[in-house]
Amino acid sequence: MAARRREVLNPESWLLSLATMDERSLIDAMATATLGVDTLWGGNVLSASGTGRFIADCWFSDEPLPAAYTHETAAPVRQSGGVSGRTPDTRAIEAYLDAVDLAGAIEQIRRGALECGDARRRAYLEGLAACFGVMWDLALERLGRGPAVPFDRCVRAATGQDPQPSDPRARIEHLRRLLEARGEAAQSAADMADAVHRWRQERLVAPASIKSLAAIRIAEMDRLTALHLMPQLPRALAPVPRANIEFLPIANAWFSGSMNYLGRARTTEGRPRYEATYEINASLEISIPEFEHLIAHEVVPGHVTTFAFLQDLYVRGQVGFEASALTINTRAATLFEGIANNAILVAHGVTDVAALDDPDTQVGVLLAQLQDEAKNQAAWLTWHEGVPEEVVAVTLRREFLVSAERASKLAGAWGRHPLLGRMCLPAYRAGTEVVARLLRQHAPSVVLPAIYGCRGLVDIVTVQELLESEGRETDVSR
Repeated sequence: MAARRREVLNPESWLLSLATMDERSLIDAMATATLGVDTLWGGNVLSASGTGRFIADCWFSDEPLPAAYTHETAAPVRQSGGVSGRTPDTRAIEAYLDAVDLAGAIEQIRRGALECGDARRRAYLEGLAACFGVMWDLALERLGRGPAVPFDRCVRAATGQDPQPSDPRARIEHLRRLLEARGEAAQSAADMADAVHRWRQERLVAPASIKSLAAIRIAEMDRLTALHLMPQLPRALAPVPRANIEFLPIANAWFSGSMNYLGRARTTEGRPRYEATYEINASLEISIPEFEHLIAHEVVPGHVTTFAFLQDLYVRGQVGFEASALTINTRAATLFEGIANNAILVAHGVTDVAALDDPDTQVGVLLAQLQDEAKNQAAWLTWHEGVPEEVVAVTLRREFLVSAERASKLAGAWGRHPLLGRMCLPAYRAGTEVVARLLRQHAPSVVLPAIYGCRGLVDIVTVQELLESEGRETDVSR
């Protein structure tokens, strides 16, 4: 892979964090591991649609694609769904693994991390290698070439913490009070489910209005972001488009929605356009308040904003290659989900759901958070407790108030997937809880630049270490 010219505006850039390591070799190893794991699990990072993507969320570096993507053995693996396929094409997979040294690339990231002179970057790379190692071992398990990977190891790799069950009681009680204030007395779980259903039906988004409503809500969230987030971030990020996204309603889609950060379009001057799409099921039943949370989560100041800022930081030489090839099932992804789930609070300049002015907005946020609690519980019940799929679905429906359709998917296709069920689903709750705590504990001028990468690329573990170390320094100075 040939090096490209980089615009380095900051003399304290990531390049100066290196000690004896060969940065070119490290970039090659990260590219191979990222797109190799993605290909092995059936993903295609260059697909414009979420139906074709899987592990790798983006590739906006302008680096040439590695052999892990371009080798002639890669396309058959992607086309067959890799190890995610119902019946993996073992012949195609074996040919691919003979051509691409995926395990060697992951080990090279580990070695490169050990030689990195910057402690925070070293910890980030170590976490990245650990996550790729788990995804590799899960693939070997799926192929019958390795032992079963413990659930605990999967969760610790992706979140930095041990797995634990969800406890929805506080959110359920908050939701109960809000519904009762609107005349919806709800004592039993069935009462709550019925009350939520009636509340949603009275506020449903009409499928024909999805695109127009998205434009209205994006504009409002961007206005709030400019008011409450941007004054806390470096001025260099002000010109970056925070919400260059096109909503694409899809009829009869099998998924509810997919944000696809592209980031490969360029202006005539060669600058990024920071573009993304959001594919949304045109038949999705969602209330206007839930849709508002969706906009904050997926667009601004959530995922699209986060990725656009990282792309700009990468272009300006302030973060390394690892910021340009992000994946799910990593500690960075857990942080991004935490940012996105708290994004509506960031936009409004508050740190607690109860501080949101509109009770309906509070209900929408609580329902979204309960769904992420349900994702974690689906993983816990399936992989830690060994609960049958049908029982998991009933539990999620009753205790977390998710729809029957969502409960079925979380208990089945998602929860029982060897990778998504053990790494991805627990990340939502873990990220949400950590970011919410950090927002409460630290001043906006301290925590917001940190979580958005302005003090160096961080993940769900290293961002806590960064803020804790700064807190200790502040205490000493006092």
